[in-house]
Amino acid sequence: MNPRLLLTTLSLALALSSRAALYTFTFSGPFANSGNVPDGNLSGWTDSQNVGGMYEQVTALQVKLNISGGYNGDLYAYLSHDNVLVPLLNRVGVSSGNSFGSSDSGFNVTFSATGADVHTASAGGGQLTGNYSADGRTISPLSPAAAFDTASRIALNAFNDLNPNGLWYLFIADVSAGGGQAHVNSWELDIAAVPEPIGPGLAIFAVSATLGALFRLRRKVVPRTN
Repeated sequence: MNPRLLLTTLSLALALSSRAALYTFTFSGPFANSGNVPDGNLSGWTDSQNVGGMYEQVTALQVKLNISGGYNGDLYAYLSHDNVLVPLLNRVGVSSGNSFGSSDSGFNVTFSATGADVHTASAGGGQLTGNYSADGRTISPLSPAAAFDTASRIALNAFNDLNPNGLWYLFIADVSAGGGQAHVNSWELDIAAVPEPIGPGLAIFAVSATLGALFRLRRKVVPRTN
């Protein structure tokens, strides 16, 4: 076997884990309850989407959420997949100094693992737009206002290394009556994924096979001396 071809084949095999692809899934209905989030109802609103055809390992994730109306400080929302749950919204604006939260109305935002904390963002009463990190506060939305100041957080990179194929759940609840009804216009998953990495055993086998083949080839081409 041509040694250059052999080395090229090995390089391609070992590079499989570095290939990445971006997959975008946009969901705009039809939604349960026509996309309307029940006001003051902890049962909330849920949308589940089954996606597939992707490489097997998440390396990065963005979520886009477009909601109109309602009172932002009342909303709690999370994304869930493969037994991992990340709060996207947890009563934005609620703090020890503000028990009612943000009076903005609606979201047209992109969440990623980095960026400004959406919990402290404000649009001055209108629809909040822009790029933010997920709220991520891992406490009940009914917790005392001061608890939001020190709550531990989880980021969207908690989904990294999971298999992105399968069911993804978006849950939204308006946990306090009044302030109008929120309506989900659309949501989107932007998933960067790569194939499962080659296991150490397979990599060692490939290297050993290559070195063995090169050694046998060398024995054939090196002339013997008396």
